[in-house]
Amino acid sequence: MKKTPVAKTLPIVHYPDPILRKISQGLTEKEIVSQKIRDLAFDLEKTMLEKDGAGLAAPQVGENVRMVVLRHDNQSLFLINPKITKKSRGKITEQEGCLSIIDSSGEIIYHPIERHKKVTCLYFDLKGKKKKIQAEDPLLARAIQHEVDHLDGILFIDYLEPNKK
Repeated sequence: MKKTPVAKTLPIVHYPDPILRKISQGLTEKEIVSQKIRDLAFDLEKTMLEKDGAGLAAPQVGENVRMVVLRHDNQSLFLINPKITKKSRGKITEQEGCLSIIDSSGEIIYHPIERHKKVTCLYFDLKGKKKKIQAEDPLLARAIQHEVDHLDGILFIDYLEPNKK
């Protein structure tokens, strides 16, 4: 029986590190179920929980792969190769922050950001099974949009008016 390695906390990459602007690489079926990706998933989870984040994308720890972990209903949700397939017309503006966007004293910067209220997202789980989530909860929908943006090299500050950046 394979021994499960203990998850470790990874250092967070901060803006303006160029990896935050790269488009992340999709994972193959074989890679998705690999021990390397499994280990990364649990390291991401531990890091997100220790930093009290709502979600964390692989590029935020220096990994250029399409994987995120989200916290929802006190559980971790792992999304591999996530793709938002549907967005509600309705939008909502709420405060948003990011573990990778901090001020000179190391505090997370928050700004009101407009996002879709609901989204539908296709993804693979850690077992390589294709899944679909319909995020009706605006907080979960916001987190999915925020983290998928990370995989596309987009940061929430990109949505700010030029004079607020």
